[in-house]
Amino acid sequence: MAQTHVRLTTAQALVRFLVNQYVERDGQELPFFAGCFGIFGHGNLAGIGQALQEYPQLRYYQARNEQAMVHAAAAFAKMKNRLQTLACTSSIGPGATNMITGAAGATINRLPVLLLPGDIFARRNVAPVLQQLEWEHSQEISVNDAFKAVSRYWDRINRPEQLITAMMEAMRVLTSPADTGAVTISLPQDVQAEAHDYPAAFFRKRVWRVPRNRPDRNALAQAAEWIKASRRPLIVAGGGVLYSEAHETLRRFVDQTGVPVGETQAGKGSLRYDHPLNLGAIGVTGTFAANRIARDADLVIGIGTRYSDFTTASKTAFQHPEVRFININVAEFDAHKHAALPLVGDARVTLEELAALLEGWHVDPAYRREAERLHAEWQREVDRLYAARNQPLPAQGEIIGAVNEHGDPEGVVVCAAGSLPGDLHKLWRAHHPKHYHLEYGYSCMGYEIAGGLGVKMAAPEREVYVMVGDGSYLMMNSEIVTSIQEGYKLTIILIDNRGFKSIGGLSRALGQEGFGTRYVYPEGGRLPGDEAGEEVTYLPVDLAANARSLGAHVFECATYDDLVRALREAKGVERTTVIYVLSDRYESVPAYESWWDVPVAEVSTMPSVQAAREEYEEMRTRERYFL
Repeated sequence: MAQTHVRLTTAQALVRFLVNQYVERDGQELPFFAGCFGIFGHGNLAGIGQALQEYPQLRYYQARNEQAMVHAAAAFAKMKNRLQTLACTSSIGPGATNMITGAAGATINRLPVLLLPGDIFARRNVAPVLQQLEWEHSQEISVNDAFKAVSRYWDRINRPEQLITAMMEAMRVLTSPADTGAVTISLPQDVQAEAHDYPAAFFRKRVWRVPRNRPDRNALAQAAEWIKASRRPLIVAGGGVLYSEAHETLRRFVDQTGVPVGETQAGKGSLRYDHPLNLGAIGVTGTFAANRIARDADLVIGIGTRYSDFTTASKTAFQHPEVRFININVAEFDAHKHAALPLVGDARVTLEELAALLEGWHVDPAYRREAERLHAEWQREVDRLYAARNQPLPAQGEIIGAVNEHGDPEGVVVCAAGSLPGDLHKLWRAHHPKHYHLEYGYSCMGYEIAGGLGVKMAAPEREVYVMVGDGSYLMMNSEIVTSIQEGYKLTIILIDNRGFKSIGGLSRALGQEGFGTRYVYPEGGRLPGDEAGEEVTYLPVDLAANARSLGAHVFECATYDDLVRALREAKGVERTTVIYVLSDRYESVPAYESWWDVPVAEVSTMPSVQAAREEYEEMRTRERYFL
């Protein structure tokens, strides 16, 4: 007679359940959970920790920072096109709340991660326990309630049998193309260790099929008519193109119709950089090619984009008085943005069906030639910036060029925050759909090295190049140790700007002279030195020595040629390698006919701020509602 129930602790039941969850799309079946990151404390050691020890089928990975392990899990899921992910477990209190930033990043970027924070005692009799937040109006509140705002699904398991219904809902959200993000299952430390007779059916292999939903037929026909009636259409390719694995479908659609493409941060790589109708990055961090076409576009076809303010240049990018939008998106919420004609469906199948309706139609040849000319002009601009030899320190643009030209073209570049994402968005030449990995929905400082680890875990056959500034490196470099422990080699290009380069540039643009953005000794309550040439004393921080102390192989570079040699030699190093290079703080890649709304003080005694406010007020007049 078949066993109908299995007596297990809540934690053991959870681990056994996770091992047996699979996903399938297009006939490809994969185990959904590739492992579990964890840092143990009294809130999860005897529960989840014991279960992971007893059931090694779910691979355990030791991390150094709870926020970092969530970043790594999200990066892993992104690299796997959301078809696989990792779980993350922490102890209660600070261990749990350390994961909140990572949860926010995963949810904002629509990436599935499962968070399993320990929680306070459900039985309450020993309260307040170590690290418990007390609230005089309820005994139900714990710090884990803070996850509610940044999770797509949240639950607390106060009784062992609640796990059954909670995990089915968790899997529904995690495997949904439209609703995925961080899922938080709070686990009181006593409940983790309590036993229950679970139904054996709960642990059977379960396959969650990821659908390719198709849009409404009438909406599709109307979209085809709108496209045929347009004179200057433009595609905005977002991350949904890559998650849907629609890059080849997009290329065929563009070849067929002649509609040019601008790429968001998440969508970069949707077309190879050298496709003649790829205009490159669009928006605040965009190219002049994409931004000029966007300015006069009468129809914008958004594919898998949520239209952040960087993509729309704070609603100033699209200036045609009669511009209309067609949005292809699995999420109804995003498909309706900008009063668009919504095509709620999978990017790949929607493009295929739209292409069939547009058979024989293409843009005016003059418009196509204009787009191709702008593409060629932009490539010459990239060549110019790659070839710059700034003195005495290399500029960031030429450092990006060195990595792009001398790194492995089948590799992956990883970045997240500071001035690097904007320059990479403009200048990186993507040779394949996974060549460019940017976390820019949250642009979280500290993501870079942890995210690089997640990418390498998802694609160990590829070289992974993590580009990170000194500010972000100092916030979170701990997963260098994890990468070495697990044998996942990263090549980290550590660019030292001696401060916060990005926000320093923004501060100067707002008339604030880079205040508070340099790593120098303070004087009189503020950081001395401005662009007038005052002498400053930099802090005696040795980042190269720090990387060595964490176990990395280190190259120190003084010149561009040193960097090129280091990139070549790094390929022969078997462990994580840090290439340290000092860069010119003030030499930047230009902005190309775009603007970002950052409010300037309306009143000030500083003439520089007054001038910046005047410019701000003029630019605000260009912002639009799309109705």
